[in-house]
Order: sequence, then C-alpha cells, then structure tokens
Amino acid sequence: MNENRMLGMEEHDTDLGKIEISPEVIEVIAGIAANEVEGVAAMRGNFASGVVERFGKKAHGKGVKVDLSENGIVLDVFVVVTYNYSIPDVGRQIQDNIREALQNMTALEVNAINIHVVGIQFEQKEETEKIEEL
Repeated sequence: MNENRMLGMEEHDTDLGKIEISPEVIEVIAGIAANEVEGVAAMRGNFASGVVERFGKKAHGKGVKVDLSENGIVLDVFVVVTYNYSIPDVGRQIQDNIREALQNMTALEVNAINIHVVGIQFEQKEETEKIEEL
C-alpha cells in the first residue's frame, strides 16, 4: 500500500475545497465493519499492529489491507472465524457489511473485497472446563 497516496473524491468537491480520504481511514472503517459480523472471532494484522495493541492502543484497521490502483479500490481482509459458523456465509456478511459501511460513510465504491480466512477459533470455555476436570 502506498502510504502517501490519498484518495480524492472529485464528486465531493465543494466551494471550500476538496475532500480527500486516507487509505488508513478506509482500513479503520472496514476493520470495524468486519468485527461487527457474528462469527468473526478476530482480525489478523501484521506484527506492528500486534505490538501497538500490546501497548494498549486498539488497532481498528488491523487485518485490512487497502490497495488503491488504476483498477479502483481493492480490500484484503484477514479474519479468524469462530468454530461452527459457515465460512462462506460469514465471508459474504463481511463483504456486505464493509461495502455498506464504506458507501454510507465515504460514498466510495469498492471494486473487490477479498476475504482471507486465516484460522478457526474454538470455544475457550470448553478448554477451561476440561482443565478444571483434571
């Protein structure tokens, strides 16, 4: 992702000036929208976002990569799905939720939202019960 690149919104030019949206803003909106979907256990980010969270700051854009190219906006979302949820259904819900959130908040159309399921989260409650029985 090109960090210095801003997304200009020509249709939102006003008499006062232009509105530009940073790719980091798109990451945050998409990350929050993905976390709202039932069945999403966690988002997977890079090492830097993990370090930031350990110091107490929530990285809302964690697990989302924005690619701004000539072809438009492409998002890659990396999620861990909760066990016993349908992965295709959760993936579609994530795509729909992100598309709707970005449309409502920024009026931007996304060309593609690619969902990458990088893990399955099993219920931890069962594991603690098994440990207590021992």
